[in-house]
Formats: sequence, structure tokens, C-alpha cells
Amino acid sequence: MKSPLSDTEIGKLAQQLGQTMLRRGAKITVAESCTGGGIAEAITAVPGSSQWFEYGFVTYANQAKQDLLNVDNQLLLDQGAVSQQVVEQMASGAIKASKADYAIAVSGIAGPGGGTETKPVGTVWICWLGPNNNFSQQYLFDGDRNAIRKQVIKISLQELLHQITE
Repeated sequence: MKSPLSDTEIGKLAQQLGQTMLRRGAKITVAESCTGGGIAEAITAVPGSSQWFEYGFVTYANQAKQDLLNVDNQLLLDQGAVSQQVVEQMASGAIKASKADYAIAVSGIAGPGGGTETKPVGTVWICWLGPNNNFSQQYLFDGDRNAIRKQVIKISLQELLHQITE
């Protein structure tokens, strides 16, 4: 059965990431909030992905971020889930729990509700963590919920690939 993601740009990025991970003998983990497992879905649509992907964390609720990824409760209260510090702790917690070499962590507001004046719908923080890098970036994506989530998945894979092959 062919995955619906296999012919898309996201599917091609996931395949390229898999080839890169295999060449390096490396593994990746993901810690997702607003994408709800979409990054893991893109990765696992690649045949043989179990050789380079073993763990994925969908931590939609703050309690899940605390319980599974060891995100500090006070940080969640002070900064909110959609913040640089939180995605960095999510990525670090995912690597610690999975023993992977690389992590992608995402937290954002995909809408249609939930936005504020300081964090409107489309605000997303992404962190990429690896043996030689820790990079976080805030984005403001346009579109409806589905479009925002797809953009997050695409940039998550694209940027990790860029960082690893640079």
C-alpha cells in the first residue's frame, strides 16, 4: 500500500532525511504538539524508517510535555507552551528518552482559535537538536489549520536536512 505522503514534497523530504540518517548511522526522534504526530507520520511513511526512527512523542497537553519530556511546569506557566524554551526542553527530553542523535520539537497555535495578540494563530516554535547543533526558530505561518500544520511539517524536515548536510 502506497502512502498518500510518498509523492508529495513532504514525502520526498522524509525520504531524503532517511537516506541521510542511514548514511550517518544516526537516529531521529520527534516531540510534537501542534502537528499531532504529522512529522512522525511523514517519517514512517518511508519504507525502512524503523532503521532510523524508533520514538515519537505527541505531547499535545502541557501535562504530557511534563510527564514524557520533562518540560518544567514553571516554564510552561511563565512562557507558555509556544515558546523557545519549551521546544528546547521538548527536544532535549525526547533525545534523553529515546537515545536518538537528532530531535525535532514543535509547539504552536494551528487555529482556528487559541491565538492571542502576542501569539496569533500560526505562531509556531521549532527546535532542531543534534550532536553539534541546537537551533530554534519562531515562525508565523498563514492559512487554515491544515495548511499551518503542513507548513510546520515541511520546514521541520527541510531544516533538519539542511543542518545535517550543511
